[in-house]
Amino acid sequence: MKLFDVLSKYQPQALGVLRIMTALQFIEHGSQKLFDFPISAQPHALSGLTTAAGILEFAGGILLALGLFTRPVAFLLAGEMAIAYFMVHMPRGFFPVNNSGDAAISFCFIFLYLLFAGPGAFALDNRRGA
Repeated sequence: MKLFDVLSKYQPQALGVLRIMTALQFIEHGSQKLFDFPISAQPHALSGLTTAAGILEFAGGILLALGLFTRPVAFLLAGEMAIAYFMVHMPRGFFPVNNSGDAAISFCFIFLYLLFAGPGAFALDNRRGA
């Protein structure tokens, strides 16, 4: 058996770990906006958009970590990250490395992947037959 064939057997587990780790990072972004935790050097001013983003990131991150409603949540969060990139980061400059948009782009495309691939292993969606 070839190495890549062996590794392919663990694809659902790898996808589940990607989903969980991405969600945990996303929860952190939301909790920082909503609760200033972890404490930020530059606290967020809670405008309507920042509050909405914080709620989406915190609640959506929790749902993704649990693997609950993964595809619709991933769809919403991918949209949020696309909007965040074009509203917040793109006006600061063209290149993501210069406009601090790297994370927004990465999150957006990971969420798009989860939309198409599903939750992988370790997900409550698997128990409810979604």
